[in-house]
Amino acid sequence: MGKPGQLRIIGGRWRGRKLAFPAEPGLRPTTDRIRETLFNWLAPRLQGARCADLFAGSGALGLEALSRGAGHCDFIEQSPVALARLREHLQTLQASTSGYCHGGSALHFLDAARQPYDIVFIDPPFGQSLVEPACSALVDQHLLNPQAMVYIETAASDPAPQVPGDWLAHREKTAGGVAYRLYIAERDAGR
Repeated sequence: MGKPGQLRIIGGRWRGRKLAFPAEPGLRPTTDRIRETLFNWLAPRLQGARCADLFAGSGALGLEALSRGAGHCDFIEQSPVALARLREHLQTLQASTSGYCHGGSALHFLDAARQPYDIVFIDPPFGQSLVEPACSALVDQHLLNPQAMVYIETAASDPAPQVPGDWLAHREKTAGGVAYRLYIAERDAGR
């Protein structure tokens, strides 16, 4: 186990807040540089948005979304240690009424979820083939509002993820060893 890390919220009402997160295997928060670009892309859609951070880890993406005006975020994380820290952060930020923590796998969460999302963050541990099943579950369970935005982060060395046919590639960039992409779900394919 390595030493704990620190996450800095880069925009919105909690801008500049620093939050510690535990050193957990596979936990690598999205960098400030990538988050700045991503949230510039998402800015027109964030106000009041219903979000899901499917592989939350440190919670960097969901916390940034709430800080910048999202109305709701479900944080899904398998590590009990990371999830406990995320709950503490939501309490510290007085965001327990807009941020909700769920333990367990993202796929199990999606199987039981009933409310659709406007923005979904898919940033799983690399090399575990979790992106495509998460995308499929979002469609199969009708969990995307029309024109929903889906963010996917993968290793730059991995091939582009296979996403549902009606998702439009909106933006794509690479930074260091990370490829990140934003898609627009034209409609919920299951409806």
